Amino acid sequence: MKKLFFLFTFLGAILFSNAIHAQEYKSAIGLRLGYPVSISYKTFISESNAVELFAGYRSYGGFSGFGFNSIHLGAAYQIHKPINGVDGLQWYYGFGASAIINNYGNAYYDNYGKIGVGISGYLGLDYKFPNTPISLTADWVPTYVVGDFYYNSFQTYGALAVRYVLN
Repeated sequence: MKKLFFLFTFLGAILFSNAIHAQEYKSAIGLRLGYPVSISYKTFISESNAVELFAGYRSYGGFSGFGFNSIHLGAAYQIHKPINGVDGLQWYYGFGASAIINNYGNAYYDNYGKIGVGISGYLGLDYKFPNTPISLTADWVPTYVVGDFYYNSFQTYGALAVRYVLN
């Protein structure tokens, strides 16, 4: 019960803070270390709104000889809010979409491919280190995928992104 109270108090404090604070950087490029590993470019289009573009790749070869390769291409729109008391730290939420191109197969079956579309939500933290051109992002990305190998399914991802600030 105490944990739940703390969680709601923390979220309420963040949601109802009205501090106006400019973002710590304009744009950054780097790696998203999650599912899949991706190259990521993030740019702010206003004081609190950002667009993130990413391209990722994943490969898996299982013990049964079954394997797949997956390419993810996507974009997200994110709204950033500062966390009072910690310079450079922001939380964000948003939404995005991605195209997922998969190729499956093994020694017993012909290779076949599928294309899926993912609709995602975003919830995360973004931290820009002071006096250095590095930013870190940790996020949770629940995604509904249509037409993928799993057909229509709800999947959840997360990632830690390390980016070089370009300005």
